[in-house]
Amino acid sequence: MFDKFNNNDGERKPRPRFRREEGAPMHAPRPRFHREGESRPFNQEGEGRPRFHREGEGRPHFSHDGSERRPQGFGFKKPNRNNGVYSNKKQQVYREQHEDPTKPVRLNKFLANAGICSRREADDFIQAGVITVNGVTVDSLGAKVLPTDDIRFHDQPVRRERKVYILLNKPKNTVTTTDDPQERHTVIDIVRNACPERIYPVGRLDRNTTGVLLLTNDGDLAAKLTHPKYNKKKIYAVTLDRELDEVDEAIIRAGVTLDDERIIPDALEFPKQDRKHIGLEIHSGQNRVVRRIFEKVGYKVVNLDRVSFAGLTKKNVGRGKYRFLTPKEVAFLQMGQF
Repeated sequence: MFDKFNNNDGERKPRPRFRREEGAPMHAPRPRFHREGESRPFNQEGEGRPRFHREGEGRPHFSHDGSERRPQGFGFKKPNRNNGVYSNKKQQVYREQHEDPTKPVRLNKFLANAGICSRREADDFIQAGVITVNGVTVDSLGAKVLPTDDIRFHDQPVRRERKVYILLNKPKNTVTTTDDPQERHTVIDIVRNACPERIYPVGRLDRNTTGVLLLTNDGDLAAKLTHPKYNKKKIYAVTLDRELDEVDEAIIRAGVTLDDERIIPDALEFPKQDRKHIGLEIHSGQNRVVRRIFEKVGYKVVNLDRVSFAGLTKKNVGRGKYRFLTPKEVAFLQMGQF
């Protein structure tokens, strides 16, 4: 079929623009040519291009000079960024390992990030004179240190710990504290064997309030999540002792004053057929705020469950169970995408 493109003396004519022969069907394939003007080796004997099964040997590849290329599979492959050096987790570790050694930080923040204690407790330890920096006792609350300084607590060197983020589905009859003088069951008792680092709860939930609770040793993130100005949202499933009257519902929607602060819910819905079960979305950080809102209009909260906190939910986490946050979740929290 290629004779018409050759002269009588065997010389090859310039490659013409292909046009279908007169009378040929529209779906008739046109011959394939090499860029140098020669037909592919498969068609030199008049045979069609061989086809290979997917599970068999792949089709050979040829370069411009007719030599066979390397078989498929040896070409460039994009790096797997999910498990490679570009993953969120490794970026975070990289930032921690390559922090600026010339940038000073407050001493209480350094101690909190090291998992020794909270910032408030660190201030007490500093004033007590049990913290030394490069062999000198520091008792000033505004003191700053460098990551390269020799910082000791009770003559023991202080080292930075890795950051840990745990989401707990808090059960009832559990106190949200690191230590209880009355020796009641605490949230720390549940996660005690999760990691060697010292973690503490972010915010508080009442003893009989269940649901999402975050525990971490990241002092910066904990301060951000507990500060009112960051406007983090919390969603609660509320069960009342009786159905909520429409008049009282209107009062709650308009706002209830607690401790000289007007608390206006972001959303109030009835997920079930009755009006005893309520879904309440709120961003106030006041103590026992949900229970006090309904007590203000004459109702008692029988059951209170926090189903969402700063965008985190208890999905696939059973009551009294916990899980570690994913790097993506941690990144969202650090960026303030609540």
